Amino acid sequence: MLIDSHVNLHGEKFANDLPDVIERAKQAGVNGLLNICCNIKDFEATLNVAKRSKGIWASVGTHPHDAKDNPDITAEELVKMAEHSKVIGIGETGFDFHYGYSSEAEQIYNFQAHIDAARELQIPLIIHTREADDLMMKTLDREMAKGAFPALMHCYTSGPELAKEADAMGCYFSVSGIVTFKNAHDVRAIIEVMPEDRIMVETDCPYLAPVPYRGRRNEPAYVKEVCQGLADVKGWSFEETAKRTTDAFFNLFQKADRADLWD
Repeated sequence: MLIDSHVNLHGEKFANDLPDVIERAKQAGVNGLLNICCNIKDFEATLNVAKRSKGIWASVGTHPHDAKDNPDITAEELVKMAEHSKVIGIGETGFDFHYGYSSEAEQIYNFQAHIDAARELQIPLIIHTREADDLMMKTLDREMAKGAFPALMHCYTSGPELAKEADAMGCYFSVSGIVTFKNAHDVRAIIEVMPEDRIMVETDCPYLAPVPYRGRRNEPAYVKEVCQGLADVKGWSFEETAKRTTDAFFNLFQKADRADLWD
């Protein structure tokens, strides 16, 4: 049993063959998907993918790259959108200073609204962080002290200190196809010490296709390769890894119903 905890199926890259993509995932042994909202303007499209089938859920949020697009977003707006039964997480959100698509101030404001919504609803905050370790540590330390909320460090590629801090706060972690990349030694070193009961797998499709599919459009069926990569790092069997990551998904995303998984 496998769950792809982070997909982006509502964009143009899947516009022509989405039913086939979902069917290939089922045939590959994938039993469920979480479709991620990266911009509030795309929320309806994100949700519509989830409405296609049991076993598909959605999130609501705005990626830090797009923080400038939602300069006045409020926790109240996010909470209202998250009332839908299919919406099980807030995000993805966080900090990313690699390209500077949105200013630091815009990203901080955006992230705060998402944190407040996740705390109010007690559903997971799906965190993206890149080249922002110090600010992310300070923010999470401060905000968890105000009142704890569940959180997932998605596609974790940041440093060991932030990983240690997030672990101590009880955060979950997700592993992507990067685990299979030849030169991703630092990422694998951190995965080795990630908490065994708070780790899950994702494709982040259509990005980050795992070996042997690098260079192609990624899709949920390839989460099997991610699972095997995680198994190799942890010294687990494929079956044990699939069970551990599925259990972690439902332990974190408690609005999701295991009974809705595909057979």
